[in-house]
Amino acid sequence: MEAVRLSVLDRSRTREGHTHPEALRDTVRLARELEGLGYHRIWVSEHHGVPGVAGSAPTVLAAAVASATRTIRVGTGGVMLPNHRPLVVAEQFGVLESLFPGRIDMGLGRSVGFTDGVRKALGRDKGDAEDFEAQLRELLGWFRGASPTGVHARPAEGLTVPPFVLAMGEGAGIAARLGLPLVIGDLRDRDRIRRGIDRYREHFRPSAWAPHPYVVVSGTVAVAATPEEARRLLIPEAWSMAYSRTHGTFPPLPPAERVEALTLTGKERDLYEAGLAGHIAGTEEQVAHDLGTLLKETGAQEVLVTTSTFDREALLDSYRRLAAIAPGLTITSG
Repeated sequence: MEAVRLSVLDRSRTREGHTHPEALRDTVRLARELEGLGYHRIWVSEHHGVPGVAGSAPTVLAAAVASATRTIRVGTGGVMLPNHRPLVVAEQFGVLESLFPGRIDMGLGRSVGFTDGVRKALGRDKGDAEDFEAQLRELLGWFRGASPTGVHARPAEGLTVPPFVLAMGEGAGIAARLGLPLVIGDLRDRDRIRRGIDRYREHFRPSAWAPHPYVVVSGTVAVAATPEEARRLLIPEAWSMAYSRTHGTFPPLPPAERVEALTLTGKERDLYEAGLAGHIAGTEEQVAHDLGTLLKETGAQEVLVTTSTFDREALLDSYRRLAAIAPGLTITSG
């Protein structure tokens, strides 16, 4: 038996009545707390033009997080590769790895802008995501000195920054073909997760980056003294998701009590209730049981927790409680 690693993706969600700079500083403060609790990694994300997310420059934020911590691994969940030239991404991670050796992860996704306006501002369109595998191969090549142009990526060339593929659509197959670790979610669609993991393991080709399949399952996990308190942690994000589906914009997180006082339309109510369902939430005992079931079903080596909520103190308490049950979470080796 071996211990399961627990990690966190913090998306620097903005909150009603708070600023974008506060959200970024919240992420840095959280990283320090997570390090003290023994979490394996903290990752940050890339979103552009989203009112409810401050994290638009993940490698910059990762540098701030790494500067404020000493031992926890720091990375991106992820850099959206179609938005960037692979050379520039390699250079950025080369700088991070040079400054914080042995602590940097390179999580990579294939999404392009949230809206048509964002994609236009980035000079990208949806079709750019179709070139993700080629872009990923080029990016990895810069670390190995493989360039048809004779250009060398400084200081990335010769360094090893662990790459992870965020599975979306064809992501699991790409990770398998390139022999890279896989990050897959969300927990509300277990059948899709299992199919993706099975496909990944079946077609995995060992590489210099990963000799064996490595699976990270990601999703929302909330732990509190009572099931009701845990559920309240889910309310702000569930409402924001419902609002985005009905109004076309993703807003800052509201307090749970404001959401509970709202009068919702039928469609909003359906989306809101769907947003509350399927996550892992409850007391320590309940969450330990549910995570144990998830790990048995998937054989994952790591859980990446992606919880967002308005109450940052309650969120930190959830992470404390989750860390306390971590020693009991194991998987069967191999």
